[in-house]
Amino acid sequence: MSSPTDPAEGWAPLSTTTPTSTRPAVVQLVTVVDIDDQLDQGLHASEMQVSARHEAELDNGRRVLLLDDRGWGGSGPPNIWATESLEILEEEARAVVGPDEPDERLGETAEVMAAYHYGMLDGILRQQGVEAGNLQRLPHRVEFTERVHARLERAKRAE
Repeated sequence: MSSPTDPAEGWAPLSTTTPTSTRPAVVQLVTVVDIDDQLDQGLHASEMQVSARHEAELDNGRRVLLLDDRGWGGSGPPNIWATESLEILEEEARAVVGPDEPDERLGETAEVMAAYHYGMLDGILRQQGVEAGNLQRLPHRVEFTERVHARLERAKRAE
């Protein structure tokens, strides 16, 4: 005799969440690089500051903010922007949005840091009703604002 909880009898637990198949899913990660207005010193400065906003792009075209507290800077000769390129900025953008580098003195490994990082991002997405999937395997595109493109072009012409 079957029990009332036997799956063969068609029993299923009640769920308060939307079924996975109707939840939006992440199709790629996107990092948007822009000039940091609060710290920008202009075209001919010997220092530069940029911000990096990390987002998840969903299968419905919407984006979900993951991190908006990232960025980096550099110093060098006057017109430091002339020493930069989209390739250099892209590499830096990927690094600053994580995962963080492990601290071997603390026994951290790259695998542990990646698991922590992607677990945190997964939590942010789940709070917003998004099916995260395996974020680590998704494409990661870096986009640059028109301001970054314009600054790089003007810096190269000013050399």
